[in-house]
Amino acid sequence: MDEAFTSTTTTDFDYSGTDVSDYTDDYDTDPTQSSGICDRSWVRLFRGQYEPPLFWIIFILGALGNLLVVWIYTTVRNRLKTMTDVYLLNLAVADLLFLCMLPFWAVDAIKGWDFGPHVCRMVSAVYKINIFSSMFLLTCISIDRYIAIVQVTKAQNFKKKRLFYSKLACLFVWFVAALLALPEFIFAQVKTDRHGYSSCTMVYWSNINNRTKILVLSLQICMGFFVPLLVMVFCYSVIIHTLLQARSFEKHKALRVIFVVVFVFILSQLPHNSLLIVEATQAANTTITDCTTVTHFDIAGQIAKSLAYTHACLNPFLYVFIGVRFREDLLRMMKMCVGGVSKGGLIKLQPVPKRPSVMSDTETTPALSI
Repeated sequence: MDEAFTSTTTTDFDYSGTDVSDYTDDYDTDPTQSSGICDRSWVRLFRGQYEPPLFWIIFILGALGNLLVVWIYTTVRNRLKTMTDVYLLNLAVADLLFLCMLPFWAVDAIKGWDFGPHVCRMVSAVYKINIFSSMFLLTCISIDRYIAIVQVTKAQNFKKKRLFYSKLACLFVWFVAALLALPEFIFAQVKTDRHGYSSCTMVYWSNINNRTKILVLSLQICMGFFVPLLVMVFCYSVIIHTLLQARSFEKHKALRVIFVVVFVFILSQLPHNSLLIVEATQAANTTITDCTTVTHFDIAGQIAKSLAYTHACLNPFLYVFIGVRFREDLLRMMKMCVGGVSKGGLIKLQPVPKRPSVMSDTETTPALSI
């Protein structure tokens, strides 16, 4: 049965960075507002000036960091040795694919969506696939560290099988992320308001209590934030307890890394997901109808979304570059490049010798062994 479509009922806090239609289509504004129209021109002006330069900074820094990670894994090390290596390489690829979507949103923020409906669905879906896959891969990394540090015996016994399992886990991650991104293929549309401003946004089916929109937002909030957060908190809590009992002079540095990883994850993702909860609540029972309040939520959504985007350029530093082995790889690579240039050509990099981890013999905790 065909169902009618409706646009989002509140400010659009979706990651995609798109604007929804004028609030006059969705709200019965306060009777004191004779026109009944929420003027969003200031919000669009703010977005056009704020988002493009920030997105390009995130794009450049994230691309450099993640490309360097891919280069080190595929050139300097030349092979994946551990589960964490597999997860980190896939995380870098996911972040790179996500970053490739940012130029579209930067242009959209300046002059609206001019790329057509097919590109709208493709960009929205690819973006969401990589958002979910990044969150799931961060979860896999925390589980792998839990096994490597807390379950040391099991980690040693299944060392060869774990590398195979990690590849299967990555395939599963990408598959689930693609499934969760199906709403983007279905509901992403180009919408033009009465002022001729086009935007790529989600237009959900019109049904009782906005059930479709609430279901989509609930899946995004649960699978893209709360489930990864709960797993990470559990794994790192047990890891912290184990490290506190260990007699290692480097355990305090490892603890510092754990706290930084969890803190940055919460700081970058919590504001955005909190606003998604507000949006889902509004979809079920619209209570915010004042134009000033709606505008403030819209601005808050833009800022929270941008904060969440920064995680893509921070991941290489949080999960890779603070590890001893990657720091040594970078220094060695820079020395070889400088030496090769001084002699008139680049010297071929030799594989890096194996270095034992200070946290365990499994070598699966590079970001904890700073």
